Amino acid sequence: MNTHDKKPLLSDIEVVQKIFNHIDHATTDKGNQSWKEPVDNYRSKARLDAELKILQSRTVVFCPSSALAKPGDYIARDVAGIPLIAVHGLDGIVRAFRNACRHRGVQLVNGQGCARALVCPYHGWAYSLDGSLRSIPHEHGFPDVDKATRGLVAVACMVSNGLVFINQTSQANIEHDVACVPKLIPDGFRLLNSGSQIIKANWKLHLESSLEGYHIRQTHKNTFFPVQYDNLTVVEAFGENSRVAFPYQSIEGLRNKKGTDICVDGRLTYVYHLFPNVVISTFPGCMQVVVLEPIDESTTRQHTYLVSDIDEKDTESLNKVFEGQKFAAKGAIEDQQIVLSAQRGLLSGANEFLEFGLFEAAIVRLHTHLTREIEQLDKPLGH
Repeated sequence: MNTHDKKPLLSDIEVVQKIFNHIDHATTDKGNQSWKEPVDNYRSKARLDAELKILQSRTVVFCPSSALAKPGDYIARDVAGIPLIAVHGLDGIVRAFRNACRHRGVQLVNGQGCARALVCPYHGWAYSLDGSLRSIPHEHGFPDVDKATRGLVAVACMVSNGLVFINQTSQANIEHDVACVPKLIPDGFRLLNSGSQIIKANWKLHLESSLEGYHIRQTHKNTFFPVQYDNLTVVEAFGENSRVAFPYQSIEGLRNKKGTDICVDGRLTYVYHLFPNVVISTFPGCMQVVVLEPIDESTTRQHTYLVSDIDEKDTESLNKVFEGQKFAAKGAIEDQQIVLSAQRGLLSGANEFLEFGLFEAAIVRLHTHLTREIEQLDKPLGH
């Protein structure tokens, strides 16, 4: 993540004012340039390998911090093909490690859970939650092992703004990298549920479907379009990242409200794209964190976390959240069908490139920065 763009995001009041201006003049935010992305960049293994190198070398979101709320909570999954564990230590510190036993390299845990120690399922080598090697069964058989130097291999990790960030490089400076990321998830949010699914499409095709409102009328005829607007968004940049505001027609209820009375919850959805592969969306009463993990050129694993600050005893409000998520899921299925069709379209040979216009500025931003970082990979050291 880059801090070169210090311009703050608009306030809710400013976003609402821009939306009303767009409604009144039948306009929308537009970017400064269009973009032609070669189809080969969605199909090439060499290109995917370069993208994985970027994911392995930069600070990225691992999960919301509420997914690791209690001491002992852990999540184990791949990040850019590398198996990692993030765990909430008994001392309250969240740490990340490479998910490999120091004996024979077996992964210690899979998925998510809660444990007092991380124990290898192969031979029972046990590690404390701070990564230190606690015990070796029949330890006398390993006279050359110095337990003090054979703890789990740490990965740079930091909790900030309701998110757990990690960086796999030894030169990581996470504090610097996350400086431009605003407080996205307020204090007091807890995990409602989480899950993962396989999408049989390139990760960028899937991501692109979240970053523009140009498709609302055509793709979401009976879901989002009747309650939102076609091709009306407010698009902002912060660092390499973007925020896209999708207003609901209910925003008209704010026309005569004074600034202090304006609340956008239930009036619009903010979609934050944290470059390269994370999308955080606001919905009535909750937020959704989506992490896209490329598996191969045409397969993506989507990790989804739903968080909310609604009290667990407030069943009426929670039921409204879950009903809203059922509605959102219908739109997500429509997006997935389009994405799968676009994936098949890559094979048709019809296009040498995919075209992104001025209404798709957040996608242009994604490809601009991705191209720039891949070019940096090819430069000799010192340049």
